Amino acid sequence: MTAQSLAGLRRARRNIWREIYNYRWIYLMIIPTLVFIFLFKYVPMYGIQLAFKNYKLAGIAASPWNDLAHFKYMMNEPEFLPALRNTVVISFMRILVGFPFPIFLALLINECYTPRYRRVLQTVYTFPHFLSWVLLAGIMLNLLGSTGMVRKVVMIINPEMGQNWNFLYDGNIYRWVLVLSDVWKEAGWGTIIYLAAISGIDQSLYEAAVIDGCNRWHKILYITLPGIVSMISIQFVLRVGYIMEGGFDQVFNTYTPPVYEKGDIIDTYIYRISFVRTSGVDLGFSTAVGLFKNVINFIMMLSGNLFVRSLGQEAVL
Repeated sequence: MTAQSLAGLRRARRNIWREIYNYRWIYLMIIPTLVFIFLFKYVPMYGIQLAFKNYKLAGIAASPWNDLAHFKYMMNEPEFLPALRNTVVISFMRILVGFPFPIFLALLINECYTPRYRRVLQTVYTFPHFLSWVLLAGIMLNLLGSTGMVRKVVMIINPEMGQNWNFLYDGNIYRWVLVLSDVWKEAGWGTIIYLAAISGIDQSLYEAAVIDGCNRWHKILYITLPGIVSMISIQFVLRVGYIMEGGFDQVFNTYTPPVYEKGDIIDTYIYRISFVRTSGVDLGFSTAVGLFKNVINFIMMLSGNLFVRSLGQEAVL
């Protein structure tokens, strides 16, 4: 390396340290976040060893290796594969129904020309996100249960249907209850990021479209959607990366034994075998299932990323 190259390298380093010093307070604000991520995201990765060991009270390091016994038990457990299937099916239903709905809702809100009315709509649609599933489960039971309001109305209109009412106890119907209630709760929250992306579109494009005689549909189709397609791609890849997350809080607070066959997901299955069926918690088996879920999520995220690239969009990874 020549003396001139060394001098240039030293100047670059000095410039970097000068920039860090100039923004020192911003970097100082980042430190708690970095510490949080390190302590709660990276340090726990040491415990992944439990998936391959029989845990002893002496500690993780002192626990013996078990020759993948937890994974073998996982695949031979009769209730695991149905729970896996239910998790994947429910997640795909959420993607097919729940993923496009915030986009559609954001487009509708964006077409409201009155700013005050638009803010009211955003507040109303976002509010359910802050309600817990414990509260919403009680509302759903009061509406759709065997003594709920909907059944009483159905009894007046069609007594025969009301007598055979099993809305929350039919597995196929229960899946749609999960999906639609999740859309109702989270769609408004999901519109925030799309409305932010829409606000970044150059307004002169809309003005030019009006001059050219475009109607609202044309502006949505040829300006708004292409303007947010990169954000849609990012959200799609991230959503596919959570394919093994079936929504524990929602399912746990709404499901009952009659819908286990179609509504039991991996998380509720692990909860049941850990805290209901056994006298103690098998940390190794729970860790093995968690590792299995994360590996599948990672593979699905990579697949979604490749799919987005194949469509000519900017990839996330």
